[in-house]
Amino acid sequence: MSLNFPSLPDQVPQRGTASSRNIFKSLYLAQGWSFNGEFPNLPKAVVIVAPHTSNFDGLFGVLAMLGVGLNITIFGKDSLFKTPLKGLFEWIGIIPINRDSPHGVTQEIIDIIKQKKQIWIAIAPEGTRKKAEKIKSGFYHIAMGAQIPIAIFSLDYDRKMIHSLGTLQPTGNYEQDLEDILNRFKGKFSPKRKSLLSIPLQKLLKNG
Repeated sequence: MSLNFPSLPDQVPQRGTASSRNIFKSLYLAQGWSFNGEFPNLPKAVVIVAPHTSNFDGLFGVLAMLGVGLNITIFGKDSLFKTPLKGLFEWIGIIPINRDSPHGVTQEIIDIIKQKKQIWIAIAPEGTRKKAEKIKSGFYHIAMGAQIPIAIFSLDYDRKMIHSLGTLQPTGNYEQDLEDILNRFKGKFSPKRKSLLSIPLQKLLKNG
């Protein structure tokens, strides 16, 4: 695998053509960005990406996703699909969920995952671009309930790089697993806007 850009392993859900991937790869690399680390070869995963302080996070993430040909799934409010942008949301890979589901959103997502042979779902664990007080646990409960690994990625604006930080199979001990996850970010991330960095990641910067 190139340091600048990875090749997608065979078990990972894929999208696009060689031509479309080359276009988005070129756009990503033209920004001066690269990719570092091994891309995990998994048919199913909950993908977490941090930090999240700017709309640019989504831009670089989408360019990298389309450039490598990764078919990522995002869950969104079902009301989004009642707008003229329905086709765009479907193309991006957003799956509608009913937030008023009697079984709860987490269980609804777990049920969808279990029905798929291949699915990577992306979640921003901070949950907001604003300065979050803590890491939200939704991603963990989804991975635990679906019995699939968590794939961890970070954005590093100082180095203009996306890092692959490996995977974690949840043990059921959330606090211990979260500490393991956060430790992987040490020295491997930097935000676009430091003033909006979540409190847990701010502590990593101070202690790093």
